[in-house]
Amino acid sequence: MTEILLIRHGETAWNAIRRLQGHLDIPLNGEGERQAAALGRSLADTRLDAVFSSDLQRARQTATAIAVHHGLPVRTDAGLRERCYGAFEGMLYAEISERYPQAFAAWKARDIDARFPPGVHVAETMREFATRTINAIKRIASEGSYRRIAMVAHGGVLECAYRAAQQMDFAQERTFDIFNASVNRFAWDGRELSLLQWGDVSHLAKLDAEALDEIAR
Repeated sequence: MTEILLIRHGETAWNAIRRLQGHLDIPLNGEGERQAAALGRSLADTRLDAVFSSDLQRARQTATAIAVHHGLPVRTDAGLRERCYGAFEGMLYAEISERYPQAFAAWKARDIDARFPPGVHVAETMREFATRTINAIKRIASEGSYRRIAMVAHGGVLECAYRAAQQMDFAQERTFDIFNASVNRFAWDGRELSLLQWGDVSHLAKLDAEALDEIAR
């Protein structure tokens, strides 16, 4: 049995304004760096056998903040990348609905085989994305004799893992939150993923308290 700590990267400037990133390589902002540091400290006493990350820098930066406490390298895997959204990437959500109303409607309708217009990259369908990410998680978890590993990825990857573990198809509306720098715990038994804990952001409480103190000054 392998425990997987599946973690969303810290906040980016584009997260803060709801600009779609996809495969575009956006770094953490100052808040995201603080989140990653708090995350790393919270896991410093948790035994980890390996730290894996999407190859996009927002995930790598977050993973590095964890790995430094364990003397482990960050092993990158493109299979853990966010979904590629084609022409949607780099646009605000409001801009997508105005410029591509039909494709946006298909996205909101959760059409698993909808392919958005191409942009810098060719878009993936949700079916292709889910297959890629779940296969990557299972492959990584199976490649070594790991007891516990951290994987730093993206919101879409976390959604795919949650749905796979809960046997929830994509036609069902998402009813769960996906937080930046959250720890989400899964178990892999060699056949199936099971969900142990979702959306732990308790390590960010001190950051929230510090922000309130700063406002009060």
